[in-house]
Amino acid sequence: MICAMKDIIQHLEWRYAVKKFDTERILPVKEVEILKQAFNLTATSYGLQPVKLAVISNKALQRQLLSYSYNQPQVTQASHVLVLCIEKKIDRSYINSYFSRVQQVRGTSEEVLNPFREELVKDFSSRASDAIQAWATNQAYLALGNLLTICAVRGIDSCPMEGFDPAGYDEVLGLDELGLNSVLVLPVGYRSDDDHFSGFKKVRRPVDKSIIEIR
Repeated sequence: MICAMKDIIQHLEWRYAVKKFDTERILPVKEVEILKQAFNLTATSYGLQPVKLAVISNKALQRQLLSYSYNQPQVTQASHVLVLCIEKKIDRSYINSYFSRVQQVRGTSEEVLNPFREELVKDFSSRASDAIQAWATNQAYLALGNLLTICAVRGIDSCPMEGFDPAGYDEVLGLDELGLNSVLVLPVGYRSDDDHFSGFKKVRRPVDKSIIEIR
């Protein structure tokens, strides 16, 4: 069933960056699975999916991450902490694995795929590593936006975070060994009844000040 426009806007009005989670409320497995699927279905440039999602529900581990999160308590309070990561290396091997999936899923011939594959290999081999990392990070932001919207529609609270120490997260979570770098953090769960910020009105520019109509 497709949500009416009014319903979607109401969900987005309800969403805010939670300041205090209810530590007693845990996301049902069904909702966590929906977030995983939504992440995996996010659009990415070329379809290459240079992003992965670490899903943390271990409270001891969450406490370890607190000092690397500038002591933002949401990391320990949340039901789950989602960490958006990017691949360190996008090389021929990675690109080949993507095209192998295309062949497996769609049955597209090698003759059709090979020109595009070689074009991508040439493109990425000519880019500096920091440029590739910046490109991959942009894809992570696409996934974050998708997750925030899905959370709102499902009545799941969230708190997007850029303010954290990626190197500390990478060490605690063993991401280096997986060829990954953490770039964004998203604690999710349910807001606490005494999170006084939850009742504040959203502060946004009027729509006509944000939108440019070109006809």
